[in-house]
Amino acid sequence: MKVTVVGAGNVGASCAEYIAQKRIASKVVLLDIKEGFAEGKALDLMQTATTLGFNTSITGVTSNYKATAGSDVVVITSGVPRKPGMTREELIGINAGIVKSVVENILAHSPEAIIVVVSNPMDTMTYLALKATGLPKNRVIGMGGALDSSRFKTYLSIALQKPANDIQGMVIGGHGDTTMIPLTRLASYNGIPVSQFLDSKTLEQVAADTMVGGATLTKLLGTSAWYAPGASVAYLVDSIVNDQKKMIPCSVLVEGEYGLSDLCIGVPCIIGANGVEAIVDVPLNDNEKALLQESASKVRVMNEALDSVL
Repeated sequence: MKVTVVGAGNVGASCAEYIAQKRIASKVVLLDIKEGFAEGKALDLMQTATTLGFNTSITGVTSNYKATAGSDVVVITSGVPRKPGMTREELIGINAGIVKSVVENILAHSPEAIIVVVSNPMDTMTYLALKATGLPKNRVIGMGGALDSSRFKTYLSIALQKPANDIQGMVIGGHGDTTMIPLTRLASYNGIPVSQFLDSKTLEQVAADTMVGGATLTKLLGTSAWYAPGASVAYLVDSIVNDQKKMIPCSVLVEGEYGLSDLCIGVPCIIGANGVEAIVDVPLNDNEKALLQESASKVRVMNEALDSVL
């Protein structure tokens, strides 16, 4: 299996590293527009193969889309990263042109590839990739919900003082500070609702911390995070490449599901060899439904900025 990662920055390189370490694919291609940058990252990663025990081939190229030919999955991380104080919405004008160009070049050489979008604002960039290419909706996936859910479970783990891997929880809605919806009501610790261990005030704080999880790291680091995003992408790619059919919240095109249509937004999906194999209908209460509708409205506003690109 061959995976291409477009954008060899922190997120893209971390994604390639995790894919190699976990032996998810036999070939990984890193592509970047900066001369020698992807080549350097790939060489550095390949020099860890004997110490880490993987045989994945990692190749770096500068703007050479021919090297990506025959990719099964293509991850798009390229674009301007969010800077302190910058919202995801402010990135639209800059990143829309980049993402559109990337998907067109990728599909010229890998027409059957499944596209995983990481570039921000992610829901809008996923919608752009889908509309600009005319691909079937199962083949364009925004990974934001996977990352948001991992952050949600981390904050629950801290509050519970229990291992994160014993905790189940998901975040739906838009991948943004004011649009994501941590489903605290449905979160559980080894099958037991977390509400039996945490009071409502603590759960509200966990949800609030989750929603600004990306902004918190941007403020601390001075740039966007990369370890957790890279790992979340690798987790999603693993489910595709190895047909694991995991349920992962992802930004995908909705056509009536959850009462929404004609936008990409985070909902629980079954992810397998065909990409999005199903959207799972999780029963929401009235408050959660209202929050999802509000989130969708905000995503639609961001999508309106794409009129000049599509």
